[in-house]
Amino acid sequence: MVLGRITILVLLLGAFVPGQGQGQGQADSFSPPLASGILKSVVSLLPDWPGYGPGSNTEGKKGKPKNPEGTAVAVLPGGYLATNVHVIGRATTINIRLNDGRIMPAEIIGRDPSTDIALIKTPVDFPVPEFGPAPALGDKVCAIGNQFGLGLSVTCGVASALHRTGTGFNPIEDFIQTDAVVNPGGSGGAMIDAKGRLIGLVSAIFTKDSDANIGVNFASSLKLVMRVANDLKEFGRVQRGKPGFKVRDLSLDERLTTSGAAITFIVPEGAADSAGLQPGDVITAIGERKIYRATDVPSAAHMARPGEELKIGFLRNGKQESASLKLSP
Repeated sequence: MVLGRITILVLLLGAFVPGQGQGQGQADSFSPPLASGILKSVVSLLPDWPGYGPGSNTEGKKGKPKNPEGTAVAVLPGGYLATNVHVIGRATTINIRLNDGRIMPAEIIGRDPSTDIALIKTPVDFPVPEFGPAPALGDKVCAIGNQFGLGLSVTCGVASALHRTGTGFNPIEDFIQTDAVVNPGGSGGAMIDAKGRLIGLVSAIFTKDSDANIGVNFASSLKLVMRVANDLKEFGRVQRGKPGFKVRDLSLDERLTTSGAAITFIVPEGAADSAGLQPGDVITAIGERKIYRATDVPSAAHMARPGEELKIGFLRNGKQESASLKLSP
């Protein structure tokens, strides 16, 4: 991927395959009571990838890698845990490993490739951690995951950016960016705040020519995770509405005076048409979410379900206006 003039190798943080990358130290310490509490809700995930064969996350005698590993965290009562689609990969069967070393089977409930969020079910009703509010910029956060397949560990940093989209990982993104150390195997882990409350699902890292952490890591926001997890539990797939329009990024000249995403197409008799939106309108907000670029639009619109209404803030001929848009099924 090329960002500006810098070529960056973007690696999905996938489940760790042994023999790749080198470890890196923990960024910060964390309160032991809070850490021990959240650890009861996080497990190591052992997907059975075709071609890797059964076994633990170690190399065979001839250097052939065995099953990769990742992480999962409890998000709903009844043994439901969230993880990443890329962690499960092509696996049809998976196991989980508890922090005390016990291993047990788990069931894949559903996958949502658009957000890279998956839901699994275990025979154990793990405690669901307390949910926290979205962090503020600079707030202390910690990541808990099965990094490099070594077992669960805790690393800490700060919330470096909020509502990050357009990273190239997924069609729909709502990332909390952090400098907390995260390495392969940590995908699907818990991002928590300073009070030990769950605020996101560790999902991806930016790397540059290696698997090692360079301090640009991403966790899907808890709001996005629960939007997907609840639908996967109830329907086996995510119910999405259609806003009925397409957008583009603003040109350089347009960005001299405003920010947002310009509507390029309106579906006849669709939701946007019924709401009175027009091509050329510049969307500046969806609900409480400010819109700065085109990739922000699917992220914000996805939070509502079919039939629900979204308040759209937009500019038309330089004048700020608003409309209520009801998502089509």
